[in-house]
Amino acid sequence: MTLSELFQTLKTLSKADLNSVKQFLDYNYNGFEDFLLSKKSENGISCPHCKSFNIKKNGHKGLMQRFMCKDCHKTFTSRNNTITFSSKKSFATWKKYIECMMLGLSVRKSAEICGINKDTAFIWRHKILDALQNMASDVKLDGIVEADETFFAISFKGDYKKSATFTMPRKAHKRGKQTHLRGLSHEKVCVPCAVNRNGLSIAKITNLGRVGAKDIHHAFDNRIEPNSILCTDAIACYNDLARTEKLELIQLKTGKSKLGIYHIQHINSYHSMLKNFMIRFHGVATKYLNNYLIWHNFLNYAKESYAEKTTILADFVFTTNKKSLSKEIPLRPAIPLVV
Repeated sequence: MTLSELFQTLKTLSKADLNSVKQFLDYNYNGFEDFLLSKKSENGISCPHCKSFNIKKNGHKGLMQRFMCKDCHKTFTSRNNTITFSSKKSFATWKKYIECMMLGLSVRKSAEICGINKDTAFIWRHKILDALQNMASDVKLDGIVEADETFFAISFKGDYKKSATFTMPRKAHKRGKQTHLRGLSHEKVCVPCAVNRNGLSIAKITNLGRVGAKDIHHAFDNRIEPNSILCTDAIACYNDLARTEKLELIQLKTGKSKLGIYHIQHINSYHSMLKNFMIRFHGVATKYLNNYLIWHNFLNYAKESYAEKTTILADFVFTTNKKSLSKEIPLRPAIPLVV
C-alpha cells in the first residue's frame, strides 16, 4: 500500500476506529524504541535474561523490534526489564510524568496533568524512586563532609483495612499532630544525613529514637572516602566511624557554630530544605520515607541544572532495570529499619 492509499483509507474510518489506530500507534511506536535503542546501542544491546550480547532480530511485537538471544533462546524487546515494560501509556505520557517528578508535584496533580489514574501515578512514583535507590547507593562523599541526624514521627499513612500482614499497633493519630511522647522517643525514626560541599548527599532511616554508633555505621560505612574531613556536633557516636573509616573528625562544641572553615551550616540547611520538601505531601508513610529522601536529594541538593537533572532522570527511568513490581510496592515493611 502506498502512502497516498493509506491516507485515503484513514479518511474512511470512523472516529472510534481512528482513536483505536491512535492508541495502537501510541503503544507500539511512541518514541520508546527509538530512545531505548539509541541508548543501548552505545554499549551494545544485550539479553535482559542472561546478559549475552549474542543476539539476533526476531520479528516484531506490534511495531517494536523483537530480538532473540542465541545463547538462552529467549526473546525480548528494548523495553524488557525496564520500569516502563508493562505500561500501555505512551512515551509522551511518561516524559510528562518525569517533568511532574522534577517539579515535585503531588500524586493527584501529576495524575491530572498526565491524564492517568492517581493509583497509577503513585505506583509510577515509587517504581522510579526505587530505581533511583540504585543510583544513590553509588554516591560517596569526599572533601569536607558535614553530618547530623534529623527525626520524623512514625506514620502509618495508608489503608490497612484489607491487609493480611499488618495490624495498626496504636490508635490512629490526626495527621500532622505531635507524637504522644516528647523528645527523641521510639515514636520517631532517626535519619542520619551527610552532605559535602559539591552537592552530594546521603540520608536513610536507621533506627527508632536516639542514634547510636551502630546506626551511624549502618548509614555511612563505605560511603565517605578515607582521609575526608568529617564535621559534626559534639555527639560521641561519630568517633568510632571516624576511626574505622580513616576520617579526620572535627566536632563543634555545643553553642559553637564554626571553627575556621569547618561548620555544620550546610547540613542544617539541608535539614531545613528536607522538612520544607515534605510539607507539600501532607504526611509521608514511614515505609516510603527512604524514597522521599532520595527524591529530595536529587531535586533539591544535587548541583546540576534543572535541564541536566531532567535528562539524567529520563535516561535513568527509560534504561535502568526495574527494581520493584507494582503489587510489591504497598507490601513493604511499615517501618523499614536497618537490621
